[in-house]
Amino acid sequence: MERDMKWIGEKEVAQITGRGLQTLRNDRSKGQGIPYSKIGRLVRYSLQDVITYMEVRKIRVDPL
Repeated sequence: MERDMKWIGEKEVAQITGRGLQTLRNDRSKGQGIPYSKIGRLVRYSLQDVITYMEVRKIRVDPL
């Protein structure tokens, strides 16, 4: 496991992705969306997982 891994909270994820807090929470309850870790009630997302999630969904367009 990478030692320099950065973990962020759901508010930061919402800000980065533009997804609402409730959407992130709904996704977690459905077992979908961005991978996360949970310690007790504390939810954390790997910044790299958030970036990967966004990159995989990137829509590429053909240049004119």
